[in-house]
This record gives sequence, structure tokens and C-alpha cells, in this order.
Amino acid sequence: MSGRPRRGRPVAFAPITPEAVQPDPVLGLKFTIEARHGGTVLVDMTGLEPRPLAIAFAGALHRSAALGGSIGAASVIKQYLQVYRHFFAWLADEAPKVAGISDLHAAHIDGFSSTLERLGKSAIHRHIIVGKVINTLRMMEADRPDRIAPDLHERLRYTLATSAGRSTPRDAYSPFVARALRDAARADIEAMFRRFGADDDHTDEGDPIIARARAEVEAVIARQGFIVADHPALKSLYFMRARRGLPISTLVDDLHRRHHLHVTDIPPLFVLLSLDTGLEPECLKALTVDCLANPSAGTVELRYLKRRARAAEHKSMRVRDGGIGTPGGLIRRLIEVTAVARQHLSADCLWVYHNAGGLHAGIRHPRERLDAWVARHRIVDDDGKPLYLLLSRLRKTHKALWYTKTEGHMARFAVGHSREVAARHYADLPSLRPLHEAAVADAFREAVAAAMPTILPPTAEQALREGPEQAAPLMPPDTVDPLLDGEQDVWLAACAGFHRSPFAEVGSPCSQPFWGCLHCPNAVITARKLPAILAFLAFVEDQRQGLPGSDWMAKFGQVHARIVNQILPAFSDAVVAEARLRATDEHLYLPPETRA
Repeated sequence: MSGRPRRGRPVAFAPITPEAVQPDPVLGLKFTIEARHGGTVLVDMTGLEPRPLAIAFAGALHRSAALGGSIGAASVIKQYLQVYRHFFAWLADEAPKVAGISDLHAAHIDGFSSTLERLGKSAIHRHIIVGKVINTLRMMEADRPDRIAPDLHERLRYTLATSAGRSTPRDAYSPFVARALRDAARADIEAMFRRFGADDDHTDEGDPIIARARAEVEAVIARQGFIVADHPALKSLYFMRARRGLPISTLVDDLHRRHHLHVTDIPPLFVLLSLDTGLEPECLKALTVDCLANPSAGTVELRYLKRRARAAEHKSMRVRDGGIGTPGGLIRRLIEVTAVARQHLSADCLWVYHNAGGLHAGIRHPRERLDAWVARHRIVDDDGKPLYLLLSRLRKTHKALWYTKTEGHMARFAVGHSREVAARHYADLPSLRPLHEAAVADAFREAVAAAMPTILPPTAEQALREGPEQAAPLMPPDTVDPLLDGEQDVWLAACAGFHRSPFAEVGSPCSQPFWGCLHCPNAVITARKLPAILAFLAFVEDQRQGLPGSDWMAKFGQVHARIVNQILPAFSDAVVAEARLRATDEHLYLPPETRA
């Protein structure tokens, strides 16, 4: 502030000159990045040439992964490194004169994209690959715009000139597969919780020496969290059991399973929680011990982190809460059984388990464990082949089952998404196509039924005469006899509401051509009108000879199908034959509008 403020004078502040942004000096090509999610990543770009350009890319990657940067996950950093290797390999083959960032031009980006296209990369895949190169160059441009060529500066405004197109959504598993996965997961989880604290090893009950040796091993596990393979107490127990012919192949895992989760417990837990909650795999992997909050009326709030949702990463949903058969109860029980292991690791991650001689936190590469779990339960797909389980399809399966339960009601179905996103990514699935096709077919059937005339065979006509109140709501009971006697006849039917036509305003005459009665719910067709209908049918079939096929279908196709497939089959063969004779004998004529 300049000077001392006085009455009558505005307060003035001295101008503040912002400090120039100093680019991060990365002088080497091998360093580590502590990612915000996923741990530490070793960046090794020593094999990339030219070295000045590789150093520029390495510095941009380091700044992008820093706090506040656009890259937060270790897996994404690894993806960038993979793209860099492809890009530098292309430069070495196609642009060997490029030595530094100032030598790069727009033609190099376009050439790299064209090469990817020739290699068969899809439009979306090309956008993803080229986008990582573009993002890196934009980071360099923000630090040193003077080093970027003018044409490259313009080229960095977009990723590719062509559209990435629409991705094909990953399909859901069928209800058959979902049921098999759910049943297998529940069986394993129930067995898992039964084993905690239980003494399932009855083979050494009669041998106090082995019992004491095992007690020593479990004391070490209780004190340290786990026991290593070369610990004297474990080796002693191992050889004791081996000399007596007792099982030893899974001894270490069996000892730890009574105290902690085992890595083989992760697949059933993950599968069941994913099917019950619909959370994305990365959100389930990031759950912490404080993820449950605000229990109320048999539900609990599940808080989770969705890193992809920029500026709205912290989300929550309401899930059922009760026993281990509910998501809330299962998570609460997991928190309890992993409390001891978490004390030894000082981690707040929900997934804490024993594997390979130690305690671990977090789920990293579950592919091998998933395959082993599916094979152990012999779970097959809809074709009877061994199932290849994709965790990302479990969320789609949850959404598909919920979509079926809500009968496609978007207001109830679109939970956590806009209706447009829910419809595009979770309702438009191949596995739901039969449901959609059935809904469309039902809608067409309802539309056809709504436009159907009332067809009265002789028996139904007699029943209506005897009970005119059955005609409601089509017409008042006192108008039934006049209608059936022909007082309200039009050319092809009797009309129950000539001035209440669905094709015109109420009170005005019907505006449809005379064969429009065959598509009108006000029409009542009895045996008396069959001769006129048959005469019109003969005229329609004669017109097929003189009109082009498309024109005939446009004018008479629907009415012909209505007569042949719906009206005539409602009457007996004798009634139709008699009507056909009357049509021939009476020489019925048709209105002039049939010629129009």
C-alpha cells in the first residue's frame, strides 16, 4: 500500500509483479515420479534419441505429474512413456534430422498419425496416442513458447483433424454369468469369514510338540504381522510336519489365513462388491477404512474417489447396510478383519492382505488371481467356454440388471450420471438389445391394437344385442341396436362416432377416406358389412395389376393386410363364403375416391 490512508483518499496498492515461471530443470533421462495415485514410477528414457528432445519430453512429463498437474495416476505416466517410445521410434525412421523441440513441425504430428492409421489403429486409439504427444508439447509451449515453430504452434490447437467417432460400449455379462459369479463369490466370502480365528488344522491335535511349534509361529505372526519363510520357528514346524507326513505345501498361507485376508480372497470380494454397488474398478480399489458414513434406515453412505471426475473426484452413494450380504455390512466386516494387518502397515486402504511372505496394501495386478478364481469355480460364459473375467464389465452388468429392474425408467436408472450418459454408455448395450426390441414390438402391437376396429362375428353380435352395456366405453348402450341394425353404417363398417373421429376435431365429420374405417377404433365390423369389404378387397387386388409395386403398397398395402390377416380370419369360412356370394349377386359399387 502506498503511503498512509487518509480520509477522502482511496486506498492504492503498489503493483505486484508476478514471478516468472521457472521450468523444472530435468537434466537426466532416468528419474522417479511419486504419483498422486498408484505409487512410485521409474522413468527411464535413456534409450530415446535425440537426447535434447528426450530431455524436453522428460521435463514436460515430470511437470505434468507434479502437484496440480494433469497426470495423477502412475498407470497414466506409464502410458505416456509407452507413447513416447513409439513417437521417438517413428522420428528415428521418418525424421532423422529432428534434433530438438525447435525442429518439430506440424508435418511430424500428421505423419505420425498417418503411420498409426496405416498400422490399423482405430480413430479413438489414434486420438489417445497422438493426444499424449500433443499434451506434452503443449506443456513445453506453456514454459517456452519461443522454442515452438509457428506451424506447430497452430497445430497444437487440436488433436486430429478427423473425429474420434463414437466408442463401442463394453457389453454387460448375461444374467446367467452374473448369477454364477455372485454365487461363487458369496460361497467364498462366507468360508473366508468362518476361518478367521478358527482352528481348521485337526491333523496335529494329538501331537503336543507340533501344537507348541505352531503356537510359536502364530505368536510371531501376531507380534510382527507375518512370518518370513526362513524364520527358525517356521522352519522347525515345517520339518516336524514333513517328518510326520502332514500337509506342508500351503503351510505358510494356511497359518496367515487365520489372521489376515489372503491375496486369493480379493477376487470374490471385489466381484461381489462390484456387482452389488456398480462402482468402477478404480473406485473400488481406492476405498479406504473411512468410506462408510451416515447410516440411516438400513442404508449407509459409501464415499469413494473417482479420479476421472475432474473437480468432483469425491463422490458418494447410498447402499444397503446390514449383514455381510449387503455392501455396507460386507465393507464393515472387512474393516474389522483387516484392522490388525493395517496396524503393521500404517495404511488406510481397505484392501490389506497377506501374499508372498508379507503384508500388502492395495490391488495392483489382479489378472492372474482372477483367472485362477474363475478356473477354480469352473465359471463359463454363455457359450459354455471358460469365462474371461473383465472387472470393467461387472459395472456394466450391475447397470444392465438395474436397467431391467427399473424397466428402462431413466429417472430411476440414471444414478450418478446424466440421462444422456446413462442412456449412451449403460443402456445402449448389446445384451439389452433383445429387451429394447421386445419393447418396440410391444409398442407397435399396442399401436395396432389401438387402431383396430371392433370386429363382431355373429355370436359376438348376438351377445352384444342381449347385453348392450358391454359396448361401453365405445358407445352408450342405447345406441347399440341402431348401430347393429345399420342406421350408422358407412361404406365398410358401422361407425360408433362419426363426429368423434380420432382423425378430426370433436364435433366435425370424419375426414378419412372410406377405407380409413378399417384403421379406426370407432368402426364396428359385423357380418353385414363383409360383402362390401370383400368387394373392396377385389378392387384392391385388381389395382395391383395396374400400379407400380411401391405405389400400390403406399396406397393399399396396410388396408389389404388388415382385411386378409385380421378381419376375415375373425369370421367362419361359411360366413365369409356367404358374404362373397352376396357381393357377387348384389353388384356392390365403390365410391369414386377409390380412383383418386
